[in-house]
Amino acid sequence: MNTSSHRARQTAAGGVFAVMYGSVAYALFFVTFLYAVGFVGNLWVPKSVDSGSPVSLFETLGVNVALLALFAVQHSVMARPAFKRAWTRIVPVSIERSTYVLLASGVLIVLFWQWRPILTPVWTVTNDVTAALLQSFFWLGWGMVLLSTFLINHFELFGLRQVFARLLGRTLPTAQFRTPFLYQYTRHPLYLGFLIAFWSTPTMTAGHLLFAAGATMYILLGIFLEERDLIDAFGERYRRYRQEVRMLLPLPKARKSGASPQGVARTGVSAAQSTAPQR
Repeated sequence: MNTSSHRARQTAAGGVFAVMYGSVAYALFFVTFLYAVGFVGNLWVPKSVDSGSPVSLFETLGVNVALLALFAVQHSVMARPAFKRAWTRIVPVSIERSTYVLLASGVLIVLFWQWRPILTPVWTVTNDVTAALLQSFFWLGWGMVLLSTFLINHFELFGLRQVFARLLGRTLPTAQFRTPFLYQYTRHPLYLGFLIAFWSTPTMTAGHLLFAAGATMYILLGIFLEERDLIDAFGERYRRYRQEVRMLLPLPKARKSGASPQGVARTGVSAAQSTAPQR
């Protein structure tokens, strides 16, 4: 067997493995995402934010805060460009995003499994119309999350585009600076969707409040870190976008004459990372 033929077979085998690996990571994400909806909304799933046997407040706070911190550290550290540059010396570029998705899903599964409820009521809405409105906002939030992923390229966000590019021997194009639909009104519609979903409930317990507050703090930190990376990647163009479009609330901002909202829709995926050749 000549060397070129052997290398071609190795490359093909590597591409098939990458697609299998990425597909498993995506499937795990999809199941985890659906479970997250049930976990936050106390719907369908065997273990939700308000289910389980309560334990001591000291243990509950210690475990829950540790779980939230683990989630925040994993998401924030692995999303940084410097970490990706170091990490892809070990992990092939084509499965870097799939590995991130796989580990993020694993951390979420641990959080769902080990979460301790605090059933003390914070608020309870008894009015049927108001309760239905809050439930509608809950679904609106999750819908906004899902829509936002497709606006910024759902399959790249969760690693499938990268592994199929590896299989087909293609190089992904450089990240583009654009603002489709929701990104013309808020810089972070995906995060806004999470916030709406986490806080919209007719029955807020202390445990749910802890989860929502911890997730909110992480989101605000994540926005700060992500926008710093985007400024590094796009410079003045992203600074101008920040001046023209609000961070979360889709309220109008005063714009300079002739200005148009120019931002980046691919936050958190390719906007702050280079598209190095697949290996």
